[in-house]
Amino acid sequence: MSLEAHPFAKFVAILGRGKTKSRALTLEEAREAMAMILRGEALPEQIGAFLMLLRLKEETPEEIAGFTLGTRATIALPAAIPDVDLDWSSYAGKRIQLPWFLLSVLTLAGAGIRVFMHGTEGHTPGRVYTSDVLRRLGLAPAQSLAEAADHIRARNFAYVPLEVLSPVLRHLIELRPILGLRSPVHSFSRMLNPFGAPAMMQGIFHRGFMDIHAGAGRLLGQPHMAVFRGEGGEIERRPNKPTVVWTTHGAAEPEIETWPAILADPHQPADSAMDPADLVAVWRGERTSAYGEAAVTGTLAVALKLLGRADTIPAAQALAERMWADRDRDGLPAAA
Repeated sequence: MSLEAHPFAKFVAILGRGKTKSRALTLEEAREAMAMILRGEALPEQIGAFLMLLRLKEETPEEIAGFTLGTRATIALPAAIPDVDLDWSSYAGKRIQLPWFLLSVLTLAGAGIRVFMHGTEGHTPGRVYTSDVLRRLGLAPAQSLAEAADHIRARNFAYVPLEVLSPVLRHLIELRPILGLRSPVHSFSRMLNPFGAPAMMQGIFHRGFMDIHAGAGRLLGQPHMAVFRGEGGEIERRPNKPTVVWTTHGAAEPEIETWPAILADPHQPADSAMDPADLVAVWRGERTSAYGEAAVTGTLAVALKLLGRADTIPAAQALAERMWADRDRDGLPAAA
């Protein structure tokens, strides 16, 4: 066995030297470390130690930005990429309420706003994941970035599984039941924005990550980004509670706004059925859901304000409600 230090060992040492000597990675160190992992230059033992040390101390904006840049450099893009208006990530899955945000996204797409969505599934038992629901709606995930580009051109919407963007990152996310904890991959994968959309929506579960994601967006120079604590950690407003939204524009200081609750009753029972057919029925106007439709328009309103389609919260909500009312109720391909 060689006694020479492995090239990746320095990153584990930076994070794990102890209370007085350990520190966070710089942006460039984080970029280099993630690039080495994705190139297969780090050993499994090192990767496990690295991810858990990061989890123990919690990631910094510089680390999230560096990991994002290191990953973006490995994504092979097709020759011709369509312009995309909005990047939307979906990595958490839903457990208590249906993914009503999908109807927000499809409303945007129906209005001509191009949305690139990416995410993953299966890492936590008992959750409903976006890819499965989209299949039920007749919207199959793209199996390549070239196919995603075709979907964007054809219907203003594409969903790409994480394994298409990075099989290694998908593998790292699947380590959760082995390591016992989520890793930073869950955080920075949301920031990948492969097609370079000028606007990016971010949903988080823990309030403490608001400033981390906003800070990472600023370091990445993301032109427009909104981050808020969404239902189940997805990009979905909880319409029965006020929602604090952090919005960043490039490197400028974040704007922090509190969006008021849409529904008066702060309590909403869990959806025991979690049946995607209910999404289809509400979209088609065959049934109503006060909670679901408020979640749809409330989430849509945040996106519209981020995109510059409305200047104020009331104007954004009013526009969202008009767009929802004007949706193509026959526009869903299927309801299997």
